[in-house]
Amino acid sequence: MMKEIKVENKYNGKKLNKIILEKIPQLNYNSFNKLLRKKDIKVNNKRINKDIIIYEGDIINIYMQESMKENLVQKEIKIIFEDENILIVDKPYNLEVTGENSLTQILQQKYNNPEIMPCHRIDRNTTGLVLFAKNKEALEILLKKFKNHEIEKHYIAWVYGIPKRKSARLEDYLFKDTKKSHVYISNNFKKGYQKIITSYKVLEEKADNTSILEIEIETGKTHQIRAHLAYIGYPIIGDGKYGRNEINKKFNKKYQQLHSYKLKFKFTTTSGILEYLNGKEIKDIKNINQIFKYDKK
Repeated sequence: MMKEIKVENKYNGKKLNKIILEKIPQLNYNSFNKLLRKKDIKVNNKRINKDIIIYEGDIINIYMQESMKENLVQKEIKIIFEDENILIVDKPYNLEVTGENSLTQILQQKYNNPEIMPCHRIDRNTTGLVLFAKNKEALEILLKKFKNHEIEKHYIAWVYGIPKRKSARLEDYLFKDTKKSHVYISNNFKKGYQKIITSYKVLEEKADNTSILEIEIETGKTHQIRAHLAYIGYPIIGDGKYGRNEINKKFNKKYQQLHSYKLKFKFTTTSGILEYLNGKEIKDIKNINQIFKYDKK
């Protein structure tokens, strides 16, 4: 099996492994190193055996053994709720919601239905509930509901530090730097910044100076929760972009400990074929210990 990748601007100057592992999520880091050892990766038609820096416009060819190929349709995706109009699934980490080899593609193939589309997104390494529409009519309704804040999104996060305020509604401003794939927070409005609202409540305080927060976002901007919590001094454990490396190493977490665990339908406008969802709450079945796999203290 040969896979070709044309490098986009967002990967300009990034390491080869980051690109390949994001574009082909069925591969892990060990598989990537095996491909390097066997010189089964070409960059601009030249075989390589090192994890080199890649630039926009480069062409990467990966030659994989059939044993490395994972059939997307067979990938285990847990269905939390399903009816004739919607799907709510539990997204694992290291999987994009959209794009090539994505959660959307898996579900479209599994159901043989190209109309299955996501109504919102969560980051590649954020786990938990994602809502999909099964048809165009449902998609149109649900996109409007999210835009009008008629669907609540609740998350659980494991953060470093214990907030003095046990609950708070944070209102600040976010700027997205597309080229750097990074966002910045300000407590004052600036040109190019958009208002964000993030609410949290402390669920548990731990002896190791960490805590478990329940989070609700009223705005759904890129990296909002991760950046907002870091901004107020409580970075999510495992977050390599907005967290602290020494803390991530201490707890041996390589991706952000953030989980989408509950969706609440609170419709205030016409809902058409989805009126039956109004007032419904869909909650993940896992408990906190299962989500973050820590020892309760």
